[in-house]
Amino acid sequence: MKAVQVRKAHELVVQETEKPQISESKDVLVKVKRVGICGSDMHIYHGTNPLATLPRVVGHEVAGEVVEVGPDVTSVQVGDHVVVEPISYCGECYACRKGRQNVCQNLSVFGVHEDGGMREWFVLPEKQLHAVDPALPWEEIVLAEPYTIGAQAVWRGEVEQGDTVLIQGAGPIGICILKMAKLQGATVMITDLSEERLAFAKENGADVTVDAGREDVKQRVQDWTNGEGANVVIDAVCLPMTFELSFDVVSAAGRIVVLGFDERPSAIPQLPITKKEVTVKGSRLQTNQFPKVVDLLNEGKLRHNGLVTHKFSLEEVQEAFHFVESHPEQVRKAIIVFE
Repeated sequence: MKAVQVRKAHELVVQETEKPQISESKDVLVKVKRVGICGSDMHIYHGTNPLATLPRVVGHEVAGEVVEVGPDVTSVQVGDHVVVEPISYCGECYACRKGRQNVCQNLSVFGVHEDGGMREWFVLPEKQLHAVDPALPWEEIVLAEPYTIGAQAVWRGEVEQGDTVLIQGAGPIGICILKMAKLQGATVMITDLSEERLAFAKENGADVTVDAGREDVKQRVQDWTNGEGANVVIDAVCLPMTFELSFDVVSAAGRIVVLGFDERPSAIPQLPITKKEVTVKGSRLQTNQFPKVVDLLNEGKLRHNGLVTHKFSLEEVQEAFHFVESHPEQVRKAIIVFE
């Protein structure tokens, strides 16, 4: 079978490898149909993902069809359309015991720490697969994993009906966060440097958009919230300056959620944290968000609505990565089509 492997930084190959076989009683063999190219895949390709090991078959935004199941599999059957929950965990460490398997001390992420889904077939345990309505287009369900990232950030921010939420960054993850925050009943302001991205955010439910390159974000938040500040600030830009700004614009008793892996330090004074009793939370991957997202997909409450902008065949995968790398302003989400 064909598999897309990053051998080393900037070296991407489509190689022939053996088709995987079911070896455990709860294993499932899946034929891949669609794989999204994520920012973290690009970081692996560039050799800048601090968590990935190379060589690596990338791809963790995956949708496919079940073609074989082990004898003890009960949750999916042959012919099911499924999406991949890309984390495996020990179930025994402190994080797992607290229900936070996404930060398990022995965490393994499909497509990052282990070979992922950008190949014609793969085998995973049934607990990492979720069946979706087969009537839904593959282009819709392949976005399940990015939606869970948005759902996790919203859950970590404890977003509730009536909250004011500031999302910094209107890229693909920012849009996924926006969709999930609106489903919670929040009022949402979103910032970006791109007029096109802000217009797309508006089309997808943003109540207020702010061009952070031309406008004073702090003043806009003050005006928008009548001086209270945003109840929840979610930083999907993940630069030191956006993280620092979060503390200036969050309300008293507010929550700040950060998704970044930037190792550069930020200058954060203690006073605003203590004075406003701000809660600061990281958000990584997802914890038990797939069932919720699958339900929303099945109910028609989540649709990509233009989030998928480019499709490439498996034979065009090198072109796809080059295009995403060279034209980031044109790409919201690119996917690889397997037939």
